[in-house]
Amino acid sequence: MDKRLLDILVCPVCKGPLLYDKAKAELICKADRLAYPIRDDIPVMLEDEARRVTDEEMAK
Repeated sequence: MDKRLLDILVCPVCKGPLLYDKAKAELICKADRLAYPIRDDIPVMLEDEARRVTDEEMAK
């Protein structure tokens, strides 16, 4: 994942910062508890494609 791209991407729902989870290939918005997938090095920044982050994952 390109560092420059990570610096400019924000959550499409709240415009908040995103955390990069390299192991799961996701960008996570803690405020909205959404994880956006990264497919073929391309972030899929669609709310419909995001998954809900569980309480256990948020505790990490």
